[in-house]
Amino acid sequence: MTPGSRWVLIGGALGALGGCARPASQFPDGQAALDRMKQIYDCSHGVKAEAKLDHKSSQGRIRGDLSFFAVDPSNVRFSIFSPFGAELATLTSDGQRFAFNDVVQKRFLEGPASACNIAKLTQVPVPGHALVSLLQGRAPLLVHDPKQVRIQWNTPLLGIFGRSHYEVEIPSKHGAVQTLRIEIPPEDMAKPWNQQRLRVVEVRVVQQSAELYRAELSDFHTPEMGKPVVDEDGIDPPLMPIGPECRIEVPKRIRVEVPVRDDHVRFEYRRVEVNPAVPEGSFVQMQLGGTQRISVGACDQGW
Repeated sequence: MTPGSRWVLIGGALGALGGCARPASQFPDGQAALDRMKQIYDCSHGVKAEAKLDHKSSQGRIRGDLSFFAVDPSNVRFSIFSPFGAELATLTSDGQRFAFNDVVQKRFLEGPASACNIAKLTQVPVPGHALVSLLQGRAPLLVHDPKQVRIQWNTPLLGIFGRSHYEVEIPSKHGAVQTLRIEIPPEDMAKPWNQQRLRVVEVRVVQQSAELYRAELSDFHTPEMGKPVVDEDGIDPPLMPIGPECRIEVPKRIRVEVPVRDDHVRFEYRRVEVNPAVPEGSFVQMQLGGTQRISVGACDQGW
């Protein structure tokens, strides 16, 4: 065997170990990949879920049970419960106003629906519309020029640094750059690029060389579809799902890191519905009796 043929065999073996197979059909440009992601998730208007919340920071660690709605474009309702099932706090936002009923400290806070305020319960300091996207398994995209979006296929050596994937780089305003890591299910590798499913497994945003946040999504599955909610008394008509049948993949685990604050938060879904029935008034709430009403600004601290 000649030295050259040895290197060919070694290279082939390393490629096989590293899972370096390329899709038979690749996206012609970065914007085509973003358009395909949008097409896949267009049928999803929101999710309802029960989840575990695990938050680590320099202040300590918080764990809890969550139930939530996250509905396009930026409507959210989060409730956190004790291990015994008692409701401890509920946060709502309709994209304009947020409200926070804190049962433990007997406070009712209200103010603008800023990322800072929403993060008081969710611990994810991103705008409401971005959080809604992440919880559905898609990437919230920065404002960008489609012609500047770059894409390449990456194959980690020996599979040590993850699976083969597309890397999409999106330059934005004010020196911000967003990077997406997108995987293709193995069974879709032979399909044309416009028929491939896309799994967004990482979203990273950097501005002026500082990493603002990084989200990792994993353990994808196809969840249940929302079902009509029937009035047991037969008085009101059924409450219908907010969207059509939508067979998308949603991550069971979402982990968000905010390096500048040394924050790490993880959502682990236990049950998910896509396009659930959403009761009227889900994204607003009234002050509970016996609580102190406090008005807050966009990023008030110390409460």
